[in-house]
Amino acid sequence: MTPWYPTRQRPFNGAFVQAMVEATAPGYDRVRLYHSEEWGHRLTPEQGAEIERRHLELMHRSLHWSRTVGGAEMLYVPVPLIVTSDYAVIARRHEVTLRAALGGQPIDAPVVHAHVGLPGGWAALQNARPDARVFVTEHATFLNLVLAQPEARAMYDEVLHRCAGLFAVGDPVRDPLVEAFPHHAHKISYVPNPVSFGTPRPAPVEALRRWLYVGQLNERKGVLWLVEAFAAARADDPTLTLTMVGEGPQRAELDKRAAELGVTDAVTYTGAVPPDEALRLMREHDLLVHPSRFETFGMTIVEAVAAGMPVLVTKCGGPEETLRGVADKVAELVEVEEAPDALLAGYRRLRDRFDRLDITGARRDLAARYSYEATAEAHRRAWFPAEAAGSETTEQGVRLDG
Repeated sequence: MTPWYPTRQRPFNGAFVQAMVEATAPGYDRVRLYHSEEWGHRLTPEQGAEIERRHLELMHRSLHWSRTVGGAEMLYVPVPLIVTSDYAVIARRHEVTLRAALGGQPIDAPVVHAHVGLPGGWAALQNARPDARVFVTEHATFLNLVLAQPEARAMYDEVLHRCAGLFAVGDPVRDPLVEAFPHHAHKISYVPNPVSFGTPRPAPVEALRRWLYVGQLNERKGVLWLVEAFAAARADDPTLTLTMVGEGPQRAELDKRAAELGVTDAVTYTGAVPPDEALRLMREHDLLVHPSRFETFGMTIVEAVAAGMPVLVTKCGGPEETLRGVADKVAELVEVEEAPDALLAGYRRLRDRFDRLDITGARRDLAARYSYEATAEAHRRAWFPAEAAGSETTEQGVRLDG
């Protein structure tokens, strides 16, 4: 159960959920994915209520199952609702809409796994079989906003009370949950997002000339700092290029700033691309730069190392944990500053010690933690502990018996 999943209109939306499905689904006889996506509107409450009522009546005419990664079945469920920041309202709309999509029947599965406590976990728990074990993965960057709303906080407390377990993708997620709900601390564990390490790089990185950014073009991601740091670095080395993958509200501002700095010809924008294309671009570039102000996990950073490239990244929460123990081999971590200076200095340090990096070793170490095989086994042990205990471990990892 997920409110986020890649679509034709939003190819980046929920790529981490798609990766989890791709990693785990092949180990089971049947996996079904319910993707409930919000269709926001700004109509009057009366008009909105009428649209939502009619949608529930007519929805069964348009719903159909399709196939997604890993052989899983997928049902796309639109959730019309008024644009709001009230997370309790949002969660209840997902609950009611999913129930209508199910024809009023519970989800027919002994194990249900939802993404984000609200709305995914709430909707799953309200629609699961009484005997089902419900799990939740939490990776929302807006978790602090959810917990700040009394009604949403109470609903999250109920999710934790009723679920079989909650998986935080990192300490920036787990710590505030344990602080907010210490009575549920025993249910909150750590399972990271899965990353594919299966496709090797055609040729190793030889120099840090082709910079790459993958993500939204917005203020939280620090993309203006990136363009300014790139321009300063390019003044030292005119062969440097920057590719920016993604879309967002700061695109025009980035264009203007690049022109002011005289680097327009060296900056390429691809727009939003499907996850496979983003990974291909990683294998063709030399350095991932990720100047975010805050991340719960930093999946893009691990993907970059899996693609055989070093990373320059801010200490924005998740990356410090995901790169723990391998940063010296493959990364330069810099402070989050309201200026490009830290990024520029970090790039110069990384460039100067490039010949001492151990990208292959870092890739191997991160694969042991974040590969599809490692995370699939972690989920399997939680979902079906009796069957997982009978799985046979080999030198390569864990074989999942279907």
